[in-house]
Amino acid sequence: MAWIDALADIEDLEDASFDASLVDEFERLAAGRDSRPIRFSTPTFKEYASTELSGCNKNSFPAFSITAGACGLNCDHCQKKILEPMIPATNPGMLDSKVRELIATEGLNGFLLSGGSNKRNEINYARYLPVVEKLKADFPGIKVAIHSALLDEARAKAMESAGVDTVMMDVIGAKQTINEVYKLDRSVDDFEATLAALCTTSMEVTPHIVIGLHYGQILGEANALDIVSRYPITALVLVVIMPFYSKPGTFVTPSTTDVGRIFGEARERLPDKQVLLGCARPPGMHKRVTDAYAIMAGLDGIAFPADGAVSVAHTIGRPFVQAHSCCSIKLGGGINAAVQRSCAA
Repeated sequence: MAWIDALADIEDLEDASFDASLVDEFERLAAGRDSRPIRFSTPTFKEYASTELSGCNKNSFPAFSITAGACGLNCDHCQKKILEPMIPATNPGMLDSKVRELIATEGLNGFLLSGGSNKRNEINYARYLPVVEKLKADFPGIKVAIHSALLDEARAKAMESAGVDTVMMDVIGAKQTINEVYKLDRSVDDFEATLAALCTTSMEVTPHIVIGLHYGQILGEANALDIVSRYPITALVLVVIMPFYSKPGTFVTPSTTDVGRIFGEARERLPDKQVLLGCARPPGMHKRVTDAYAIMAGLDGIAFPADGAVSVAHTIGRPFVQAHSCCSIKLGGGINAAVQRSCAA
């Protein structure tokens, strides 16, 4: 049965609308390559449950913000709301004590370190890196991920020396977007220079591309893919703009077809790299269709998969595992080990 016909038999997608030509293209391309397993990530920095998967009731991979809810940019697409669910750690002692508490009480196996940036899209982690280094020395098994923002090679090397495992940063491919959405006087070259600096280290480098970042329009995504394809990254994380966080009336929601096409382009441009769908994307039926496209396009992982995602994977013959960690970070020895270190403890 053709994929487009099989999708109609999935109960969670009975009201969904798919682009038949795009689905047919995904099916044609899949026939020419080996089936890749897919990882459904359900990290514990927000509650999660679907009709097919459940979340973890342990706080095993939380996110910390070193600025609490503060950010110097207050970009149009976020307005600092992404920071709200993170655990405040506004001084190094708070981070140290909270991590140790969660290791003792919740079986923490890693954490994400983030925060709001200054007006140059930089985050000063210098005071926190000695804490990360000590935690890694005392608990060698924990994994640490960090949102880098813009930086130079010296700061990238400092993160590496502290023992950070995985580093994430946004790659923006249009100066117009940097200036208008971020209200930031930086260039596309500054974002590429940050990626280049991170790739001089041994950390796992997982850049993010926000689809529809320019007020919901597709503008710099192709250039961002060009930039990412030039560097030895570990994985690429794609997310989709969420108008829910933005100023009312400023953003439109990108069509699922446009999003799906970018998934396909990313898969073709990075055939030997992990390409993942991250946490942020519009909810509801849009999310269900988006996630179905991600699975059919051959992406390697999805964070907080929508209802119907497991059924789509079954339908097209893709094996899957579930991991209660950030989609950008590896736990142990690859995709099979990821599920073993989930919520069993």
